[in-house]
Amino acid sequence: MMKDVLGKIWAVWGMLAFIIVMLLFFPIFACCFFWKDPRRSVIAYPFFRKWMQVYLPLIGVRVRVKGEEYFEKGKNYIVLCNHNSLMDVPVSSPWIPGPNKTIAKIEMSRIPVFGIIYRIGSILVDRKDKDSRRKSFTLMKEALDTGLHMCIYPEGTRNKTTNPLKEFHDGAFKLAVDTGKPVIPAILTGTKKILPNDKGLFLWPGTVHFHFLAPVEPGTDAEALKQQIFTLMWEYYAQREMAGKS
Repeated sequence: MMKDVLGKIWAVWGMLAFIIVMLLFFPIFACCFFWKDPRRSVIAYPFFRKWMQVYLPLIGVRVRVKGEEYFEKGKNYIVLCNHNSLMDVPVSSPWIPGPNKTIAKIEMSRIPVFGIIYRIGSILVDRKDKDSRRKSFTLMKEALDTGLHMCIYPEGTRNKTTNPLKEFHDGAFKLAVDTGKPVIPAILTGTKKILPNDKGLFLWPGTVHFHFLAPVEPGTDAEALKQQIFTLMWEYYAQREMAGKS
């Protein structure tokens, strides 16, 4: 199909544009290593956002955000996003209102140049290493204690099923109960069409909708919280799909 050919050509442009813009912003991010968190994240956050505000229009991607009013000034949150595509990552963290950290795979930090920037905004975890998982949980608590938001994908990996969501892991909900931090569910739609999981080298222009839902207090039961958030996100995502807005 012609669309597949054009999508491959556009993907090559997308990679080139990413590298060019990244290199332009790299000196700024390199300077951020002079500071420790939370100051490092506070300084880097607007540049992460600007980086994506420059890059995404170059590849024809628009971001539409709804629900930012749920972020109360002076409070920080655990933001839980669904995960459909690799395009979720450059959209979610930069458009969360305020400095934040993302729990992220350690493998990505080994990519030359990009890995240095990746470390600034991430708490790294080796999912195969129990000690690494335990340490990342402690680091997430510390990030929340300093006033940063935490961005977590509770599905763990990309959802390649036909369902709105995959089963959630427990960690984010235990974190919420342990810290008492409210949870803001966040729904990303449109990313799967822009960067599909099943097409290999393929990129297509489009619009990403990033909707924040009302915060949920964690309570004392992590399992009940997990089921509550799962139901909220499933129903919201399904409603948007039925309305043809995904």
